[in-house]
Amino acid sequence: MPDQYKKRRMYLFLLVLTVGSCIGFQGWRTLLNNFGVEVVGLDGLGMGVVQSVREVPGFLSLLAIYVILIIREHRLAALSVAVMGMGVAMVGLLPSLSGLVFTTLLMSFGFHYFETMNQSLTLQYFDRSEAPLVFGRMRSVYALTNIAVGGAIYVMARFLGYAEMLAVLGGAAVAAGLWAFTRDPTRADLPPQRKKMALKRQYWLFYALTFMGGARRQVFVAFAVFLLVEKFGFTIQHITMLFVINNVLNYFASPLIGKGINRWGERVVLSLEYSVLVFVFLGYAYTDNSVVAGVLYVADNIFFNFSMGIKTFYQKIADPRDIASGMTMGFTINHIAAVFIPVMGGLVWIADYRAVFLAAVGMSLVSLFLSQLIPGQLARQQRG
Repeated sequence: MPDQYKKRRMYLFLLVLTVGSCIGFQGWRTLLNNFGVEVVGLDGLGMGVVQSVREVPGFLSLLAIYVILIIREHRLAALSVAVMGMGVAMVGLLPSLSGLVFTTLLMSFGFHYFETMNQSLTLQYFDRSEAPLVFGRMRSVYALTNIAVGGAIYVMARFLGYAEMLAVLGGAAVAAGLWAFTRDPTRADLPPQRKKMALKRQYWLFYALTFMGGARRQVFVAFAVFLLVEKFGFTIQHITMLFVINNVLNYFASPLIGKGINRWGERVVLSLEYSVLVFVFLGYAYTDNSVVAGVLYVADNIFFNFSMGIKTFYQKIADPRDIASGMTMGFTINHIAAVFIPVMGGLVWIADYRAVFLAAVGMSLVSLFLSQLIPGQLARQQRG
């Protein structure tokens, strides 16, 4: 019972921070474009600068391993959510391009450092059978919070301006971070983490799967919605409807994915993801039907959640002392593609938009091949 109680404390700790992080980030993402255009007066170049700046902290997530030399992981997780909330709350106070760049950096550093610590703490505090379930439940809660934030913004927009809404949403994230900063859900009996950055040969498959996943995800993030709007004429109402459908389905699907990892293992789950994504990206490239395109977008969102299998695969092969450094390295590798994929894809799009999605088909096939290298005995050990 004491051990289970300590696990419940960490679960509650991460749950509160996940909700706080989601409120802040989803609020920022929902309001950013309208605030940028209507209040700041940004053009396409200015918005591109802001979005590029947003990816920089993700690429610099490897520095988190050095930050925990001076502050413990759970403290950094709490502080990160509070910093992210401050960045969101301050957006309305600095209505200029330079102000938006500054607050975006603040928000993004908090968001990415929390995600790194969140993954690390989950893999440290929950065993091989529990971690997939915890990841699944957290993503389910994240989806539900996304829906709630959308509803809250819809209501607040009738009474408040952008600055006030951003302050409320950012303030909620700050409150969650400050609450968590006063808590200590840690255990003293866990293996101490190696607090140095190192690429290790024995983890090469984890690194490769992580990189390919990040590259493929950038194609989706940068070009899937753009395709729906440019080619099929989806309105903001259509996109919002798809957003709600995605989150409702993810609320129910994410816990089932975690259970699937426990039952069939990472190789089966990831193989299913990559096989389906081959057809999803082929569909993006060749369909001329708007309904089909919308269904593909929803399927893409759902199967993205299968990527939690990459993290649980790492948990099973890694030295327990390498969890923190592995998560920071993985987060950085995942964001390498964010530096060049959108720009390269944009250039290719000008010549032929289909080529962008066909490249993603190739990435999915490479990932499918790599997933076959995951040892089958991991699943048998899990069931045993």
